Amino acid sequence: PVRKVEKHVSLIGRGLGGIDFQNRAGSKPGSGGLASSEQASLDRKERLRKLALESVDLNKDPYFMRNHVGSFECKLCLTLHNTEANYLAHTQGKRHQQNLARRALKQASSGGTAQIQTGGEDKTYVEQVRTSYIKIGRPGYKVTKSRDPTTNQRTLLFEIDYQQADADIVQPRHRFMSAFEQRLEPPDKNYQYILFACEPYETIGFKIPNDEIDKHPDRFYSNWHTPTRRFSLSLQFLDKQVPEDASSSADAPTKKHRPTLHFNKAY
Repeated sequence: PVRKVEKHVSLIGRGLGGIDFQNRAGSKPGSGGLASSEQASLDRKERLRKLALESVDLNKDPYFMRNHVGSFECKLCLTLHNTEANYLAHTQGKRHQQNLARRALKQASSGGTAQIQTGGEDKTYVEQVRTSYIKIGRPGYKVTKSRDPTTNQRTLLFEIDYQQADADIVQPRHRFMSAFEQRLEPPDKNYQYILFACEPYETIGFKIPNDEIDKHPDRFYSNWHTPTRRFSLSLQFLDKQVPEDASSSADAPTKKHRPTLHFNKAY
C-alpha cells in the first residue's frame, strides 16, 4: 500500500509540472536523480569556460571590451555578450573568424605583420601593423588658376612637393570633403574642401567652390612623379559654355573664387 501511495504522489507531481528526481530511470535511491541534458550542457559550458580562461588572457584580446553596464562587446563584430563564456564562444564562431580574415586581407597590402592570439585555443591570425610616422610639418605647394582654351572652364592645378617622402613605400592620396565634415570654421554650402595626405607630412586642405567637377579623364587627373617627389592634380569645374565676347567684356560681372589653404590634423 505504501508503494502505491508513492507512485500516486509521483504521478500527481508529474501532472502538476514538477520534476520527479527520485524515480528517474537509472537513478539510485537518495542520489537526487540523473542530470538532464540542459543541466549537463550548462555544466559542460562552465567547465569549458574555466578551461578557456586558464589558457587565454582576455585582457590581451584587442577586440574584447567591457562596457559601462557590465556586459562584454566585440569591437570587431560589434556584438554584445552577457558573459565571458559567451564572448569566447563567439570568437570561435564563423562570423568572428570571417571578420578576422577579411580584416587581414584588407590590410595585407601594407608592410608588417603581428601575431595575435584569439579564441579559446592557440590560434593566431596575421594582422597588419601600420607603421607610425613622426610628422615633420607641411609640404610645399603651388596652386595655378586658369581657364581651358577649348571649353573655357575654370581650371585648378595643385602641385604638392613631398621631398622627404619615401617614394617606394608611400603614395600621396587626395579626397574631397564636404563643408559639413570639417570643424575648423562654420560650414558654408557654397564651398567644399580637397585634402592631400602623404606620410610623414601633415594633411593639408584647400577650400574650393562647391561646384560640379568635370570627371572626364582629360580634365580630371593626378600624377605622382617619383624622381622629383611632386604630386600634381588638375581639375576643371563643369561650367556652361561662355561666349568669348562675353568673357572678354569688362562690363560682364565675374565672380572670382580664390582657393584658401587650411591645414590641421583634424581633417
